[in-house]
Amino acid sequence: MTCGSGRKGSWPPPSSRTRADGVGFDFVCGDEVYGASPDLRQYLESLGQAYVLRIASNVAVALPGGTMTCAKAVKTLLRGKSPWEVRSAGRGSKGQRWYAWAWLAAASPRHSLPIRRHLRAGELAFHYCYVPEGQLLTKTRLIRAAGLRWPAEENFETGKDCFGLDQCQARLYTAILRHIVLVMAALAICAVTAAMLRRRTGSEAPPPSSPWQAPPADPGMIPLTVPEIRRILAALTARPMPPPLIAHWDAWTRRHQARARWFHQRARLKRDYMLVS
Repeated sequence: MTCGSGRKGSWPPPSSRTRADGVGFDFVCGDEVYGASPDLRQYLESLGQAYVLRIASNVAVALPGGTMTCAKAVKTLLRGKSPWEVRSAGRGSKGQRWYAWAWLAAASPRHSLPIRRHLRAGELAFHYCYVPEGQLLTKTRLIRAAGLRWPAEENFETGKDCFGLDQCQARLYTAILRHIVLVMAALAICAVTAAMLRRRTGSEAPPPSSPWQAPPADPGMIPLTVPEIRRILAALTARPMPPPLIAHWDAWTRRHQARARWFHQRARLKRDYMLVS
């Protein structure tokens, strides 16, 4: 279960009805808005629900050496050491997402403070984690959970960029709710269509296996994506265009994206080789 950006204090906990139906979550993940809520953390811990929540650098955390902010903990406990190790937070559309990670133990044995550092910019991100007794507590599991928050953010971004989720001018609750429902329905239709046509429309060349591999003669085409399906539907309905022109433009766009993705994957592969070597 992932929680996206929202109003401070408006956290949606796992409903008791969902848990009663036998639907469980490995982790509850959220950004700094939800990580700043002690009520949410206490609620999840009372249910025995594991979580990985982002917290701000000025949030105080109980550590074995005393309570201090995350920023102070990095300066005090990680100074002069080499605790950082490069690990992938999951695979994205452009390859593995590599970050440097460090771990600080909390005062409680079931809590921990993984710290993520951007390899180029050096920006830090703090995650406050809880794993109940009886569940596996490993770095790999926590990193994977922290990386799973991005699909929720990508859904919000797609809804805003492609379907006008943030472009509603209404001020009444009912009108806003109608707009959100229509956006969710449109996004669901395009997402289901893209999933059903993924294997039928994708003809990409195999990804590069070496940073020095020569590019393929034919890069193929990426599968139909949600934004591309929205553009096709808009071209056929809102502003009618000749179907052959729409098909030609769609093929050219997806072939260009496949070529760009291949070269980007090769560049990322070269950087990955440098990181792990």
